[in-house]
Amino acid sequence: MPELVPSNGHAAGHTAHADAYCLCDEDGREVARLPRLEATLGVGAVDVRHLLDDAKITTYDPSFSSTASCSSAITYVDGDAGVLLYRGIPIDALVEKSTFLEVAYLLLFGELPTANELDTFTNDITHHTMLHEQLASFYNGFRRDAHPMAVMLGVVGALSAFYPDSIDILDPAQRLISIERLIAKMPSIAAMAYKYSVGQPFVYPHNELDYPSNFMRMMFSVPAEEYRQSPVLAKAMNALLIVQADHEQNASTSTVRSVGSSRANPFACVAAGISSLWGPLHGGANEAVLAMLQRIGSTANLPDAIRRAKDKDDPFRLMGFGHRVYKSYDPRAKVMRRIYEELLEETRTQGDPLFELAKELERLALEDDYFVSRKLYPNVDFYSGLIMKALGIPLNMFTAIFAISRTAGWLSHWKEMIEDPDQRITRPRQLYIGPTQRPYVPLRARGDGASGSKLPAGLPMPSEKSIVGG
Repeated sequence: MPELVPSNGHAAGHTAHADAYCLCDEDGREVARLPRLEATLGVGAVDVRHLLDDAKITTYDPSFSSTASCSSAITYVDGDAGVLLYRGIPIDALVEKSTFLEVAYLLLFGELPTANELDTFTNDITHHTMLHEQLASFYNGFRRDAHPMAVMLGVVGALSAFYPDSIDILDPAQRLISIERLIAKMPSIAAMAYKYSVGQPFVYPHNELDYPSNFMRMMFSVPAEEYRQSPVLAKAMNALLIVQADHEQNASTSTVRSVGSSRANPFACVAAGISSLWGPLHGGANEAVLAMLQRIGSTANLPDAIRRAKDKDDPFRLMGFGHRVYKSYDPRAKVMRRIYEELLEETRTQGDPLFELAKELERLALEDDYFVSRKLYPNVDFYSGLIMKALGIPLNMFTAIFAISRTAGWLSHWKEMIEDPDQRITRPRQLYIGPTQRPYVPLRARGDGASGSKLPAGLPMPSEKSIVGG
């Protein structure tokens, strides 16, 4: 059995390295040298890029929870300590002092912008917020009850057909214009998806407004009256966008990088990110929080909900508590809790039974040893869902707003990947567990299939006539 042992060797050609590990056979002979790569923060990595060639063996890590798929200088997460840094800057400082577009610039280019750089970047984004008018006709092709994420997925995927002048990913100027177009147009695309679903006219962007205020106006203004934006609501939206902008190598970001590794255009890559984000275990988690609260119904039902959540045999779970990465309090939740309290004060929605229910659930969970000992604290999804409800955003738009925010992070990782000379097309290996080579059996010799059929029996298939609208 091969054995991994420390060595004094070094990782040739890598500027940040420490001693290597050696993979040795049963006789103690080295079959592979695995350099150890150091990180500026957090744990290092063992470089296994040549493991298959040298030792004829691969690693097995189905969820990639112990695998670094890339090196990145964008975001750092320490789940045990509850730390989240964008380019080294703590998330709470950015929420309190920065704007979303300043944070987007930081993620993309590595440093906070100067005043002139921020003015130029903001101006570029502002003047790309309008959509090509023909894209508006795309919306008429969707059913009115289509989920906004389905609409956004289709429209974003179509952008490359309208902007073919910026899909040469090897041209830095075209990369930049695509990045700016996507960040600028995502709020317009999302707001139009909402307006279409409720039968209201599309609202065009307004160049005098900042990024979060512009989105809120496109969502909620109507031609019949003047729209007045509350500064507190705009501040809450700005905070929401910042905390959701990036989170290291999560499922959707990894999807964007994987699709981008084939040199697909950025519009296709972001559409792939939207697809991944749509899942209830990822971007749909804040929707699940509100759905859970609605199912619980009232504070009188909380003791039973807490009891069920602690029963490992009961499928009921408290959504919005705990996190796969954070083993202490989610740092994003800390800042969003403050924003949430300010928002409730501004909107005077403390009397809403759902908010009272959420506050009591939070109190009970934080006082219960079961949740505290397991570090199942409220996470960002718990507060972001409540904040979006307080802002008047409908449930089916929660993930769409997440997609607006995360586009900045997706594109930062896409840009970093394209500019990384070590990056190759993603091609994971597998642990094959299927049958060994066997002969083909002619159809006439396979029997009638009366027993051992692999097809499920008795499952009715819907006909086209049974589907509303065909």
